[in-house]
Amino acid sequence: MPFPIHRPRRLRRTEALRSLVREAKLTRDDFVLPLFVCSGTNVRREVSSMPGVFNLSVDETAAEVSRAFDMGIRSVIVFGLPEAKDEIASGAYAEDGIVQRALRAIKKSTPDVIAMADTCLCEYTSHGHCGVVRDNDVVNDESLKLLAKTALSQAEAGADVVAPSAMMDGQVAAIREALDNSGFEHTPVMAYAVKYASGFYGPFREAADSAPAFGDRRAYQMDPPNAREAMREAQLDYEEGADILMVKPATVYLDVLRMVRERFDCPLAAYHVSGEYALIKAAAQKGWIDEQRVMLETLTSIKRAGADIILTYYAREAIKALG
Repeated sequence: MPFPIHRPRRLRRTEALRSLVREAKLTRDDFVLPLFVCSGTNVRREVSSMPGVFNLSVDETAAEVSRAFDMGIRSVIVFGLPEAKDEIASGAYAEDGIVQRALRAIKKSTPDVIAMADTCLCEYTSHGHCGVVRDNDVVNDESLKLLAKTALSQAEAGADVVAPSAMMDGQVAAIREALDNSGFEHTPVMAYAVKYASGFYGPFREAADSAPAFGDRRAYQMDPPNAREAMREAQLDYEEGADILMVKPATVYLDVLRMVRERFDCPLAAYHVSGEYALIKAAAQKGWIDEQRVMLETLTSIKRAGADIILTYYAREAIKALG
């Protein structure tokens, strides 16, 4: 038989050739670094289940953002750990709330960074759910008012992007209306449009102190077996005015990420969540894998599936590895 004309190996022989024809390329502009802000001063407390991730006081958060920006990270997203919690999540929308103070400090220290704010209530409620609870049930429409109020307070504090993650029906429309009516029509909304009730959030709940006091979040976050439903969720948020759509988690839902990419033309984000990060860290600590190689392979898979934006705790390490 004649030798085949096409030899795919021709373009794999050297790193220069592989780079030349590479289809999905990670860049520093792809990454958003999540940060957890707590009360106090000079606090830098490592999260036991997430090596390399810390609870940071406002002053330490501002310093961390400045260092990250200097190394090439252009975007961060802030989560808050308030000093006190109540049933109506008043710390989420307080003018002097932990995230609001952090946003002001971040924009003062590093004005050119894109400061995103996670817009949810679970970290601020005494029951740990993402909305108002009545008779052990999360009440959707009453929760929308508080989510809109939270987003507005974050924008007023300097958030460049607000990111609703509560999975309440209609949350994007409520937030968009509140922002527009208060002079923040230019503030983008990055919607956690497709957020699954995942087992991969465990380490995050330690980091953010946000585990529910009763039950779970399956009544409002998506059921993992469903993919077609994800298209309905994304369509609703898109129609309500979302500027960026997000899929969460990332790697175990790459099929869903691809479906959203093929259907919508707007920017698409994916959250490489705490459990996905912790799995790589744990295996690397055991010496079972090459951490840097697996990290880059994982993040590349998210980019290859269609994400324009990747929220990941590996943002710093990824930028270092990319050179």
